Amino acid sequence: MISPEFFIETLRNHGIDFYAGVPDSLLKNVCAYITDHFDASHNIIAANEGAAVGLAAGHYLATGQPACVYMQNSGEGNIINPIASLTDREVYNIPVLLLIGWRGRPGVHDEPQHVKQGKVTTGLLNVMGINYEVLAKEEDKAEKQIVKAVNALKNKDVFALVIEKDTFEDYKLQNIEVNDLTMSREEAVQTAAAALGERDCIVSTTGMISRELFEYRAAMSQGHERDFLTVGSMGHASQIALGIALAQPERRVWCFDGDGAAIMHLGSMAITASKNPKNYIHVVFNNGAHDSVGGQPTVALKIDLPAAAKAVGYKAVYSVDNKTDLEAVLNNVKGLEGPVFLEVKVKKGNRKDLGRPTTTPIQNKEALMNFLLK
Repeated sequence: MISPEFFIETLRNHGIDFYAGVPDSLLKNVCAYITDHFDASHNIIAANEGAAVGLAAGHYLATGQPACVYMQNSGEGNIINPIASLTDREVYNIPVLLLIGWRGRPGVHDEPQHVKQGKVTTGLLNVMGINYEVLAKEEDKAEKQIVKAVNALKNKDVFALVIEKDTFEDYKLQNIEVNDLTMSREEAVQTAAAALGERDCIVSTTGMISRELFEYRAAMSQGHERDFLTVGSMGHASQIALGIALAQPERRVWCFDGDGAAIMHLGSMAITASKNPKNYIHVVFNNGAHDSVGGQPTVALKIDLPAAAKAVGYKAVYSVDNKTDLEAVLNNVKGLEGPVFLEVKVKKGNRKDLGRPTTTPIQNKEALMNFLLK
């Protein structure tokens, strides 16, 4: 395997000292090294991958030096527009180095949401005319690939380094941001789920929240038919929930969202509010971190999400950071007209033995539709 220090310092020696992107589990060791060795003006965890390409373009315009954009391969869809209409040789001809974690690579077992993306990862690069290398796991070979990438950047091309599982050696983040919150996300998810009425349904976001919700139902010997576990499509749970809420206005619909996911497509909150769904409750569990992919920070604990929700038109907004207040608010919102926004501030982390859903996405979908349409 490759040392994150070797990889990043080799890039630095070739003039790459600006990073932007969305963290990925396959890149967590590299992302941790970047966080520890680059200041906040040279490593920006972006709202989404397309925004990271914009940041890289701005850096190049101001310095003449190309930047590196890191992402999971699920983020390729978010970069197609700026890659094709901003950095492309036939538009502004701006070089960018892409660092892409290859989840779901064919022949490697992975979760269902990564399978299709894994199959099309390199195909999408080919369609966009982006040359790439699958990074070698030996440092001497990887160094030659880095030189090839740097030469492409000198030619003002976009170049991608695609990263397989177990490419990088372990590196533990040293500069850890720790909040002083005491309530765990799992406890908050359980408390919120327990407050639902019999006809209510939940759309939960990708990552730990859906896993914790699934295990709560199992522990309580409940079925999973009232929950849509959004295992992929990060950032879109709120609009899935809105679609259900608008189609079934007599049923209360809850969105269990994460802070990183909410920020990724923050504009969706404005659309939700503009449609005035009286049966819609948007709960954001905010720990200020991308917890599922290494705990890299988000800006969510440094901004006022409830104020943003109020500004775009949510009827009622709340923020709590302990179980007692959470239970009181949950009891209160049952009698309110939505859309309602509830921020639940929680501590980072999850228990190590947290499992994954044992049902397939299609089984989950069919069970929910049977519940909604009966």
